[in-house]
Amino acid sequence: MPRFMGTETEYGIATPSDPLLSPIITSTHAVVAYAASISARRARWDFGGEHPLRDLRGFDLKRYHTVPVIDPNAVGVANVVLGNGARFYVDHAHPEYSAPETTNAWDAMLFDAAGDIILREAVVAVAELTSQGLSALDGHAPCPELKIYKHNVDGKGASYGSHENYLYFRATDFDVLSAALIPFFVTRQVIIGAGRVGLGARGEQPGFQISQRADYIETEISLETTLNRGIINTRDEPHADEERFGRLHVIIGDANMSQTANFLKMGMTALVLDAIEEGVSFEDLALANPVAEVQNVSRDLTLQHRLQLKDGRQLTAVEILREYHGRVSGGSREHQLWGQVLDMLDSDPLSTSHLLDWTAKLALMQGFVDRGLTWDHPKMQLIDLQYCDIDPAKSLYHALVRKGRMKTLVTEEEILHAAKNPPLDTRAYTRGTLMRDHSQRVLAASWDSMVVDEQRISMPEVDSFTADDPRALNLIQGKD
Repeated sequence: MPRFMGTETEYGIATPSDPLLSPIITSTHAVVAYAASISARRARWDFGGEHPLRDLRGFDLKRYHTVPVIDPNAVGVANVVLGNGARFYVDHAHPEYSAPETTNAWDAMLFDAAGDIILREAVVAVAELTSQGLSALDGHAPCPELKIYKHNVDGKGASYGSHENYLYFRATDFDVLSAALIPFFVTRQVIIGAGRVGLGARGEQPGFQISQRADYIETEISLETTLNRGIINTRDEPHADEERFGRLHVIIGDANMSQTANFLKMGMTALVLDAIEEGVSFEDLALANPVAEVQNVSRDLTLQHRLQLKDGRQLTAVEILREYHGRVSGGSREHQLWGQVLDMLDSDPLSTSHLLDWTAKLALMQGFVDRGLTWDHPKMQLIDLQYCDIDPAKSLYHALVRKGRMKTLVTEEEILHAAKNPPLDTRAYTRGTLMRDHSQRVLAASWDSMVVDEQRISMPEVDSFTADDPRALNLIQGKD
């Protein structure tokens, strides 16, 4: 069976000419202006199936209830359902892109990259309105120039998420699942880390570390995503057949510019989930203090730190990842690439600077360090920020790509196509096609349902209403 997966990215947003302007307002400008530019303002998001505080361990955290939002342009909660099946909306004072459901890590990487295109087009849409003296928001002045960053920290103590979602079989024992995943999530940052200047939640100590999220992980298991964050998140919202599937909501990962890191992030995790469901044991890799080891691994740029295991052994992060790599099924391109990257990291971490984000950043900065700049120098922080600028003209990541110093896996044309067209092999095909070509017929949408021509259509199976499903064709063509 395919592994259904997808990503959610909260982007950093700034207005350099008016730094005190509320990010809630600027994020709403971005979403509403983009929606207007593609004439897709009508469909609202259907919150009927949303249960963000339902816990996998069998209880609900009763802190608030979801209030349905009728106006998709409302400040702070603006929303648009996209022609590629994704959702673009305001969440926690950030513009967030939730990619459509996909069946494999390659497509998940591709549709995650499409989010950068959407955000770039949103910036352009806002700028075009502002140049005409217009505002996307009623009662608000035109929005100043926006800057958007694909990162996870603001340097002032706040961290925002780049989350992954995977469906797994509900029959899988949660305790077994979480125990097997914790050492993997603690150590995979040596491959998927985005790199960060500054140590500590506020970057109060000078230095460079592998992961942007490491300083914000406080416990092993938790339902929370904005405080008391856990290595394992227990949110139980499968947006699918709840009897059959659970949803693994992963919050410990970084936002990646590197296509290789992003592909491996989801490909490795999917392979480990496959192995867990097949009964492969990872019990012997349990860590003595996994929360502390998250920071220990992130702050060791040599990758020589030895993690203490419960059974008394001490292994490096690369050695632990080799154990996972050796126990999962081989033969896939993600498995082969995973092994190649581990070999390179073992030999010389900087030999991966054309593949991974954290080593690419470190290589850029090492020259300045060699010339006497300290890690708390403003230039270092600027490089850190410019690397993840989504504007190709300003982004250091994109500059590396142009110079042939960063390997890509898909072309810009493929990403542009994914920004406008949905995947063919999940229900996102019908959601995206209707929003792209027939948005006037869509009153509301969610991950597992749509209201089309005033009729609610239930889509609990992720692999239903696909491009080769007759129900999709009939619905799109307006047939009974």
